[in-house]
Amino acid sequence: MDDSVADAMLAKIATSTRLTVTSAEPANFAGIAAVLLGSYVMTAGLGGGDYSAAANGDVSGRKTQVLAQTGNNASASGSANHTCLDDGTTLLYVTTCPAVSTNSGQPFNVAAWDIEVADPV
Repeated sequence: MDDSVADAMLAKIATSTRLTVTSAEPANFAGIAAVLLGSYVMTAGLGGGDYSAAANGDVSGRKTQVLAQTGNNASASGSANHTCLDDGTTLLYVTTCPAVSTNSGQPFNVAAWDIEVADPV
């Protein structure tokens, strides 16, 4: 696959303006509300704001890094096991994350993480 194809996918994901941690995988944007534990407002843009420029993947393909988020308080208590990215109307990306306990009203952090689009096998 040409790098431009993977980069276009990463650029679309990087239009996300909110990162949420959830207690389960939501099926769609509306489903986030039922499992939401906390969120961060993200600055959209591949290579700017909260997303690094597209680069070669660790294994193959291309990747972007979602930058670390700190300083917000959780909106609910629970065990966060998914991280979601959305643009305010569409769930654009969801992945599992190491389980982290959140306590309503208490600070929670999200470490930097990569989104990698692998080359076809």
